Amino acid sequence: MNIAAQKISISLSPLLYEFVQNYYAKHHCKHRSEVITLALRLLQQAELEDAYRDADEGNKEIDELFSITTLDGLDENETW
Repeated sequence: MNIAAQKISISLSPLLYEFVQNYYAKHHCKHRSEVITLALRLLQQAELEDAYRDADEGNKEIDELFSITTLDGLDENETW
């Protein structure tokens, strides 16, 4: 599946622009947009990690609530 890239225009501070230029040259990137893409992928990965961490914390709360109800009215040693 080949998804066409979308062209956008961005404004960078002089410091960020210099970083992009230096990274581009040092790592022999094909285009400066490759530097921006790499940075955005790292940001996306960090967001996903945060989302998974938040979901895991939510599961811990659910697990605690579930453990309270697992006996469903049965005594601890009683089974069906």
